[in-house]
Amino acid sequence: MLVGYARTSTAEQQAGLEAQQRDLLGAGVERMFSEQVSSVAERAQLEAALEFVREGDEFVVTKVDRLARSSAHLNDIVQRLEKKGVSLRVLSFGKGAINTKSPQDKFFVQMMVAMAEFERGIMLERQREGIAKAKREGKYRGRKPTVQAKAAQIFLLHREGVSPSEIAKRLGVGRASVYRVLASSAA
Repeated sequence: MLVGYARTSTAEQQAGLEAQQRDLLGAGVERMFSEQVSSVAERAQLEAALEFVREGDEFVVTKVDRLARSSAHLNDIVQRLEKKGVSLRVLSFGKGAINTKSPQDKFFVQMMVAMAEFERGIMLERQREGIAKAKREGKYRGRKPTVQAKAAQIFLLHREGVSPSEIAKRLGVGRASVYRVLASSAA
């Protein structure tokens, strides 16, 4: 059986998730697991997919970065799949698809993830340097708090009897953020 997994980091990336799902279905995936969650957060659908696969199945993703957050994480996933007799297929990897059934492709996957992890590390280092420089020059303000700008609306909707979940949905903020704003008024 071909089992697919699609992931984007945020709900704003709906088109990206739909594109992954389309590509997976086009590859013949029979059972698909999808979620919109950061790669560093707990990924319930990934765990469900890894539990679901059986010997002889192929686990299919569109790109490695949709699956693993690091080479170590990818290696853990590949080992879990191998223990179950399941191969990994990545649809878009450079110029074509790869499948870890092949030792060459398995090696290639590990090398590319290591390069991607290295590149990300360099990018984060540059970002930290830029932030430090901006702070020294008094130009760094940090991220603007988005939910605080909507606090008045949150309180108004809450007084009208709207549930926190509905408030979050209407205002496009996280439910936990709504609870934090409401709790701040009780303090």
